[in-house]
Amino acid sequence: MQDDQLPELAAGLGIPGLFDVHAHFMPPAILAKVWAYFDSAGPLLGRTWPITYRGTDEERVEQLRAMGVKKFSSMSYAHKPGIAGYMNDWTRGFAERTPDTLWSATFYPEPEAASYVTQLIDDGVELFKAHLQVGDFAANDPLLEPVWGAIADSSTPLVLHAGSGPAPGTHTGPAGIADVLSRHPSLKVIIAHMGMPEYSEFLDLADRYDNVHLDTTMAFVDFWDGPSPAEIAPRLVDLQDRILFGTDFPNIPYAYAHQVEALQRLDLGDEWMADVLWNNGVKLFGAP
Repeated sequence: MQDDQLPELAAGLGIPGLFDVHAHFMPPAILAKVWAYFDSAGPLLGRTWPITYRGTDEERVEQLRAMGVKKFSSMSYAHKPGIAGYMNDWTRGFAERTPDTLWSATFYPEPEAASYVTQLIDDGVELFKAHLQVGDFAANDPLLEPVWGAIADSSTPLVLHAGSGPAPGTHTGPAGIADVLSRHPSLKVIIAHMGMPEYSEFLDLADRYDNVHLDTTMAFVDFWDGPSPAEIAPRLVDLQDRILFGTDFPNIPYAYAHQVEALQRLDLGDEWMADVLWNNGVKLFGAP
């Protein structure tokens, strides 16, 4: 499948386009460092990882639009203390000039996190992102307890990279977020990459908590060995209304359309595809 075929595919499913909950737009200096890390096949990657979609922010937004992506996130993630404010200021500006993005923000376990997260919620932020592997922090760090409470009370969705892929971190895996959910069961968390490679454990959390979702980012693609479709597909049908389309654009080593193609190969039906590619995102975030 080619990128330019995606609008026709969406039309055939009876949906206006694609809703990508896992796309990245970052301050240029930080994005350059991220790309340099990918180019060097850094230790958390363990393999060559060519970036497919380079260019300016404007060029990448137009690429998404040309592929029929009608709504997309613009996620950054804080990797150390003291940087979340800078990243959040930038993503706020990006959202103000890009009406088809979700206004996205990040946080880090630091004393001021509860204050700036609460302010962002009051200001109308639409999505949070946190990355346990890159940030090297635990989901149940005590400094985050008021953050989880504020996010849960506001019903603001959160994309959380908690799985141990592509390489395990000190605090990755389901245990930390399971502990958080035991105290904040209403938290609307989207498990990035479907929890790779702890797919079953994170699907178990979705079975247990009604507001746990999973995104499809890099799941089932040819780039690496993913979950067995035969083992997981029945569970994805049972959780049809809580599987969300995500891609990791622009930081992917293959064509954007391949993520859609990988989902098609599961052969779970047009209704499932329409829900994952569009309807579930609209239900969670509201109409674009």
